[in-house]
Amino acid sequence: MPENPVPLLRLTIEREVSCLRGLSEEDAGRAPARPGGWTPKQELGHLIDSAANNHIRFVLASADGEFRGSGYAQDKWVEAHGYNDLEWLDIVELWYRYNSLLAHLVERIPREHLANRCVIGWGVVTLGFVIEDYVLHMRHHIDHALSRGVVTQYPPASEDVLTTDR
Repeated sequence: MPENPVPLLRLTIEREVSCLRGLSEEDAGRAPARPGGWTPKQELGHLIDSAANNHIRFVLASADGEFRGSGYAQDKWVEAHGYNDLEWLDIVELWYRYNSLLAHLVERIPREHLANRCVIGWGVVTLGFVIEDYVLHMRHHIDHALSRGVVTQYPPASEDVLTTDR
């Protein structure tokens, strides 16, 4: 994990917002390449849903010393929001603003709190791991939504994983 994950989050959102804004409304709503996949609108919407879920994790793990919770039903969240019915640039703006808030929040988390435990569904990880994983997850989906030739891969579990019991 980087010593300070804030620059990684800020760099990602600042670098990607113009690329996302450059995608046309038509391309953002294009049918997914595989059955059951998401359109770019749905994929970026999924990242907004991820921001909402991780926002709670970041705050509670830092403020309470630990977070305990489950994952979330991502397909149901995307379906509930109906992201395909929204304007692409509105989705991009919401993604950008929400992640700007999260970057501000992460900047304010005392460094020693990055070692706080997060119990999420199947495993126990550190808050620092959750933040870094959030950014890598974001990069993976943005690469995919923008049809880039190289899609960011998730790293293998690191030493930040305290225990797992899948």
